[in-house]
Amino acid sequence: MKITDQIKAPIAEEMSLFEDKFFVSMSSKVALLNRITYYIVNRKGKQMRPMFVFLTAKMLGGGGQLPERSYRGASVIELIHTATLVHDDVVDESDKRRGFFSINALWKNKIAVLVGDYLLSKGLLLCIDHEDFDLLKIISVAVREMSEGELLQIEKARRLDITEAVYYDIIRQKTATLIAACCALGAASVNPNSTDIEKMRKFGSLIGMAFQIKDDLFDYGTRSIGKPTGIDIKEQKMTLPLIHALQQASVAEKKWMIHTVKKHHKDAKRVQLLITKVKELGGLDYAIAQMNGYRDQALQILDDFPASTYKDALRLMVNYVVDREK
Repeated sequence: MKITDQIKAPIAEEMSLFEDKFFVSMSSKVALLNRITYYIVNRKGKQMRPMFVFLTAKMLGGGGQLPERSYRGASVIELIHTATLVHDDVVDESDKRRGFFSINALWKNKIAVLVGDYLLSKGLLLCIDHEDFDLLKIISVAVREMSEGELLQIEKARRLDITEAVYYDIIRQKTATLIAACCALGAASVNPNSTDIEKMRKFGSLIGMAFQIKDDLFDYGTRSIGKPTGIDIKEQKMTLPLIHALQQASVAEKKWMIHTVKKHHKDAKRVQLLITKVKELGGLDYAIAQMNGYRDQALQILDDFPASTYKDALRLMVNYVVDREK
């Protein structure tokens, strides 16, 4: 059994119910919108975010039947996440998403932006219509932080002066905040006003940090990942392996490395040389150690909760985040 199937097994019934509810939550009176949302739903990814909502809710709710609020929480997070992906593809001028054509590739930018706006508003209204104002606050903070993280990255990328602290700020806001919101929503949906909400938000944030560092490591390749791609370097993105390597480099090495990112980022041969240099200077080993540190902190938080199949699945999820090969 694949690890993702093992993680999903304790919440298989909830995930199946969720898919129907999620499709309904996207529906519109506009035929074009329904055609596009049908296209989106049929090309869904691993659905990690709803899984975090349900596993958290089941673990904290004693494993009983989940309230409708949990399903709304999962739908809201998936609507918001989908909206950000649609908008990201427009911003990045990307024609593909998970191997399929992106919305902007098929229906052009104007429609893609409006679809993203529509999904965002549907998510917020889902909370308002049912007076889930606590859930609305959690998701609204996440949307604000994600926007700030993206803009901070754009601002810093122009100058290539990202410190390790700024890098963590960026990935905390850009990636970790949404996974943190999933776990907080799951907790809030079954135990409003509980101290577990903040505990699970922290848990999600730590996993999100490990998740993004893992993504950044794919650029450099490892035995299990295969060949390095150098895509981040080509896009002049400063990620943790490179930031750490620059801190260890001599003045001459540092000058050469920065010059490569600034002026030769499209030169495949030079990019490969830079990847080798980052490895030599311990950039990869350092990033792996930091990623494992975030994983260990997340697992420590889970230790506070009683044994259950849902807790076991969350532990599996944490390890999957750092062990995955794509």
